[in-house]
Amino acid sequence: QVQLVESGGGLVQSGGSLRLSCAASGSIFSISAMGWFRHAPGKQRELVAVITSGGSTDYVDSVKGRFTISRDNAKNTVYLQMNSLKPEDTAVYYCNADLFPYGSSWNDYWGQGTQVTVSS
Repeated sequence: QVQLVESGGGLVQSGGSLRLSCAASGSIFSISAMGWFRHAPGKQRELVAVITSGGSTDYVDSVKGRFTISRDNAKNTVYLQMNSLKPEDTAVYYCNADLFPYGSSWNDYWGQGTQVTVSS
């Protein structure tokens, strides 16, 4: 059974930094794109950052220059380094992976979510 387990959320002051991690575990044949979404109260869920298996990245405009997504393919892990955090970054952050388990097919998998709160 495949799982995505996130860690690294918490409470930080405006201007501070946090690093989120998301490890995929289970019987995994291959992972394609991995990414981070966030969902703030009263807002739609949005894609924050995505990274392909080859390392190409893309970001939502509001985090460009502040957030960096990376991955360790040997560990099936994706990271999100968040610097210069702002109160508007407050949300539940979800890890997402396009993943192919052994004996199955490509499918979308989600982590349980981790709360990031930025105080002003």
